[in-house]
Amino acid sequence: MTPQDRILDAAMAVFRRHGFRRSSIEQAAEAAGLTRQALYHHFKSKEALFRAVIERVYEAALAAETAAVEAAERAGGSLADIIVAGVSGRLRYLLTSFDGSPHIEELFSEHLLQARDLYQKYSGRYSAQAVATIERVCRKQRLALAGGLSSRDVARCIDMAIHGTKSAYPGMQPADAYLGDLAVMLRTLVAGAVAPSTTPRQAKPAAAKKSARKPGDRK
Repeated sequence: MTPQDRILDAAMAVFRRHGFRRSSIEQAAEAAGLTRQALYHHFKSKEALFRAVIERVYEAALAAETAAVEAAERAGGSLADIIVAGVSGRLRYLLTSFDGSPHIEELFSEHLLQARDLYQKYSGRYSAQAVATIERVCRKQRLALAGGLSSRDVARCIDMAIHGTKSAYPGMQPADAYLGDLAVMLRTLVAGAVAPSTTPRQAKPAAAKKSARKPGDRK
């Protein structure tokens, strides 16, 4: 583990325990086994340290989404299965990162104040990953999107579903209930976004038709 990783682990523990506003550089330094001056060598302020913690969480959440999507695809899941798995994997990682903190709502709101640019950057990356997933799965499974929708339209609706479900669950808690209701919304969304198959049914081979006749059927 690098010194920076050790500092970020310690800072995460401090922020979870005390929240952002009541945490200090001194507490993070002590938790990491460093002097305040040594920690300042890596991070110039509490705000910079908090931003680094948030960025690491965002990056790991993106990796968790990728892994969940790949696993659902290998398992032969439908488009809805794959999207639900990916979004749930990402959000569950985010929630687990702050799980058990009595300051979870403060931490989620504070990160929008201290790291809004990171929030916007990773929102763009999450959206781009959703677009790529939709396009890849539609291509592999020979699916078409309904009503002239594009993969970007569907990805935007996924993001709206995430934020809409949040309104019913402050701090996205309880996590299982939040993710369960979100999964229902995403499955409903995908069901409406995928057009019925236009591939004509293949006619049965003549031999198969013959063998399907019952004895005594007229020829």
